[in-house]
Amino acid sequence: MKSNTPLMNQGIKTVLYSAADMTRAKALFTKLLGIEPSVDSPYYVGFKVGDQDIGLTPSGQPGPTAFWHVSDIRTSLQLVLDAGGQIQQAVKDVGGGKLVAAARDAEGNLIGFVQMP
Repeated sequence: MKSNTPLMNQGIKTVLYSAADMTRAKALFTKLLGIEPSVDSPYYVGFKVGDQDIGLTPSGQPGPTAFWHVSDIRTSLQLVLDAGGQIQQAVKDVGGGKLVAAARDAEGNLIGFVQMP
């Protein structure tokens, strides 16, 4: 069976939660997940659970954001825009060639994208 979504072949592997109080959120997620963070900084606290990343950010976005890991972030973002969506975060290199972006689809859902180097 041929896939209609070849750009999203890796699925959702990253979920980010907004945290107004990063210290409090880190303590909660450490207890919930039963592990210490693999990344611990003021702007990002990350937990590695199997092949999934659970992260905390002080972004102020309500609710969690699921990030699709894709092979072509610009094309994936354009698909959302072509379907009536709006950019929330333009493509940005967050270090080491890792690219992230986010858009709201026409229904208002926030969709994140990650492209690994």
